[in-house]
Amino acid sequence: MIARKIENEAGTLILEAENLRKTFQLRRKYFARGSQALHAVDGVTLHLRAGETFGLVGESGCGKSTLGRALLFLDPPSEGRVRFRGRNLRRLSRGELRKLRRNMQMIFQDPYSSLNPRKTAGWLIGEPLLIHGVGSRAEIRERVEFLMKEVGLQPEHMSRFPHEFSGGQRQRIGIARSLALNPDFIVADEPISSLDVSIQAQILELLKTLQVKYHLTYLIISHDLSVIHHVSDRIGVMYLGELVDLAPGGSFLKPPYHPYTEALLAAAPRIDPARRRRIRSPLRGDVPSPLSPPPGCRFHTRCPYAESVCRRERPPLEDKGENHFMACHFR
Repeated sequence: MIARKIENEAGTLILEAENLRKTFQLRRKYFARGSQALHAVDGVTLHLRAGETFGLVGESGCGKSTLGRALLFLDPPSEGRVRFRGRNLRRLSRGELRKLRRNMQMIFQDPYSSLNPRKTAGWLIGEPLLIHGVGSRAEIRERVEFLMKEVGLQPEHMSRFPHEFSGGQRQRIGIARSLALNPDFIVADEPISSLDVSIQAQILELLKTLQVKYHLTYLIISHDLSVIHHVSDRIGVMYLGELVDLAPGGSFLKPPYHPYTEALLAAAPRIDPARRRRIRSPLRGDVPSPLSPPPGCRFHTRCPYAESVCRRERPPLEDKGENHFMACHFR
C-alpha cells in the first residue's frame, strides 16, 4: 500500500508554470464560417513551493478553474510550460503522465455532481486505487476505511450512495478521494462555495489539518476574498485570464492595491468593514468578453484611474517591493 510521507520538504519548488495560455476555439453562430478564439488563460506565470497554500481569487469567468485544470493537465494548456518536481508535463508520455497523476489531485467545486450517483461512497473513495492498481481488494477496503475516518466520516457508511449524505459529507468524500493516492499537490476548486457557513469553517479546518499531517501543497480557488485571506500563504488575483496581483497573505490587505483588488475589497462585506469604507472605487460596468479582450491593460474599461497609456500598453507583472507583484502602470 501507499506509505505516508514522513519528510517535510517545505520551501522546495514543487510546481512551475511559465507563460501559460489556454485558448478554446468556438464555432461562430448561425451561418458564419470559421471559429473564434476564447482566451481563458493568457500568459500566467506561477511558482508554488512545497507545503504552501496559494489562494487564487477573481470574479466568475476570469479563468481560475481553467488555470487549475491546466496545471494538472486535465485540460492541457495551449501554450506554455508546466513543470512538476522538475518534470515538464508536456514532454511526458501518456503513461508517464498517468503515473505522475498520483501526486496531483483535484477537489471539485460541486460535491454532488462530481460524484457518480450510482456508486457507493466506499467505491468512490477507492476508485483511484483501483485505476492505478494499488493494493489488493482487502488493502483497498482498509485504506478506504482509514480515509473515511481521516475526513470525519463513519466507515460503516461505505455502502451509502451520494444522495444519502449531506453537502458537507459529500465534500468530505471528495477530499478523501483526493487523498487516496497520497498526493503532494491538490487543487481545490471552490471547495466550500456550495456549503452552509458553519460547514465551510469545518471543511477549511479539515483541509488545514490534513495539510499539516501530510505535508500537502494547495492551490485553493475561490471568489470569496475572506476565505482566501484566511487560509492562504500567498494570494493571486486573476482578471480576464491574467494574473494582475500577487502578494503574501499577511500583506495582501496592506496598500498599495491593484485597482481591481481594491474594487474587490470594496465589494467584500466580510473583510474589515472600516477599511472597506475608505476604498472609493467600486467595480463599474461588465467584464469584457474573453472572445475579444481589450488592448493594453484589460482592466482599463472598468478602472477609475485609467489613462491613455492603459489603453495602449499591457502592464507587466512587476515587483513593487516586499514580494508584492502587480500589473499596473500607476501603482
